Amino acid sequence: MAGFLHDEAMIELQERLQDVNRGFTSPALVTAFPSVWQDFLPGARMVAPNEVLDLEPGAHDLVIHAMALHWADDPVGQIVQCRRALMPDGLFLSVAFGGETLVELRQALAMAETEVMGGLSPRVAPMAEIRDMGALLQRGGLALPVADRLPKTVTYPDAFALMADLRAMGETNALVDRHRAPVQRALFGRMAEIYAARFPAKDDPARIRATYELIFLSGWAPHDSQQKPLRPGTAKARLAAALGTSEFDETAQPVLHPSDD
Repeated sequence: MAGFLHDEAMIELQERLQDVNRGFTSPALVTAFPSVWQDFLPGARMVAPNEVLDLEPGAHDLVIHAMALHWADDPVGQIVQCRRALMPDGLFLSVAFGGETLVELRQALAMAETEVMGGLSPRVAPMAEIRDMGALLQRGGLALPVADRLPKTVTYPDAFALMADLRAMGETNALVDRHRAPVQRALFGRMAEIYAARFPAKDDPARIRATYELIFLSGWAPHDSQQKPLRPGTAKARLAAALGTSEFDETAQPVLHPSDD
């Protein structure tokens, strides 16, 4: 089952590229999983998501950041570098995990660690909410920014099967501040018990459910041909006229009736 979320991300990205209805001749793909993504864009330049991306400025008409932005120490810096690698009117696309991902595992681990070890440590990397991810596009200098999300609920036999899937996908804990001391075996056993009790699958209580959230970002390198909002005061018609109503006059004084005295 490992890798099914990458397959889902590819399907969604392909639909977005079809909606754009444009051919791309010099794409680049930033990912930590080149063997998984190598056939998605034949001929694309494959780039590792290092702190400094191996991208030439202005060399690409499409840059896709695939399933790696949630691991970046500096996600804005990653987007800025992708933006610089785009030709004018080039397209940036990204897919990454969002903040709702593995919410059940976070809660079960927190409860188990409090019981067994008397405290908490970061065991599941924090991930950004869609509102924060969308704001990165404008900070990165991209025009016409769009952010949307795709929540997915997956079921597993138990929490250990879930964690095995995460390891197989390369999505294990990479936090610098994670707990490095040997973990008591009782911790994960208790976590699995709490998980099964609190988060059973709706259609099969013998299984557990896990939430994944894929966040998709898109934006364009600025170009004169793109639509731009009008400057305030340059409108040719009034909204009140279009709505068939009266325009509010800020200088008007209220009319008092005898009953108001």
